[in-house]
Amino acid sequence: MLAFLKGRSKDNVGYLFILPWIVGFLIFTAFPIIYSIYLSFFKVTITTKGIQTVFVKFQNFQQAFTGDIEFLNKIWSFTKEIFIAVPLIVILALIMAILLNQDIKFRGFFRTVFFLPVIIASGPVLQKLMGQGVTSIPGVQESFIYQMAAENSDFFLAPTLMYILDNTVVLLWFSGVQILIFIAALQKMDPQAYEAAKIDGASTWEIFWKITLPSLYPMIFVNIIYTTVMYSISTLNPVIDHIKVNMFKLQSGFGYSSALSWIYFVIISLILLIMVAVVMFFNRKK
Repeated sequence: MLAFLKGRSKDNVGYLFILPWIVGFLIFTAFPIIYSIYLSFFKVTITTKGIQTVFVKFQNFQQAFTGDIEFLNKIWSFTKEIFIAVPLIVILALIMAILLNQDIKFRGFFRTVFFLPVIIASGPVLQKLMGQGVTSIPGVQESFIYQMAAENSDFFLAPTLMYILDNTVVLLWFSGVQILIFIAALQKMDPQAYEAAKIDGASTWEIFWKITLPSLYPMIFVNIIYTTVMYSISTLNPVIDHIKVNMFKLQSGFGYSSALSWIYFVIISLILLIMVAVVMFFNRKK
């Protein structure tokens, strides 16, 4: 009986330590989420007498799908962009992690350089750099590859290639955390597996496809989820900017922007499910 009470006492101490987080989550996260669902069914007007609400049922959601063409266009454009950007960021992060995991001079310095954008990855900073042309490779639009892609824009890979060339620095900018995750996974791998593969005559390419890549599937899964969420909440996201603009319009307001936010949330959730399903499919195939 005393042992049981002692165990319960330890549990209570643990609950006491996480209590501030629970209280903060309920007040600053759970309540605003629930309240935003409530507001999405109302027309909200802020007056000198306070917040006034008028119940409009599903009118805000109907307006988003039938009357807000700008929102639909931005959602469609961002959906196409995220299906291109997220795999590219994860692939670039994997390549850089493999390179930075090699025994090279100044390895720690290069790791810091690639992680530095994470520290200053605020929207205003990145927007300022983009405005100054820092985030684009000089002369890339005059290169032969870019010109060929522009002249053959009907080819389905041409827009993707042009997007990569135009946004290479931005894609690397968003890959700092993913690089560290891949490096941590690479350092946990058993070197004896590589030695055995080399003794059996496996090439570097075969070792990558047969040992390295299958071992990294859990981290690829994690990085895809992280990158999708990170990219979807970026301040450079035009959808979020559209929601913010409508929040302070008299004809739309907080109710309509709440409805837009939940539509956007559902779309991002569907994108996450699709990406996770694709990764799990390829993982089973392997």
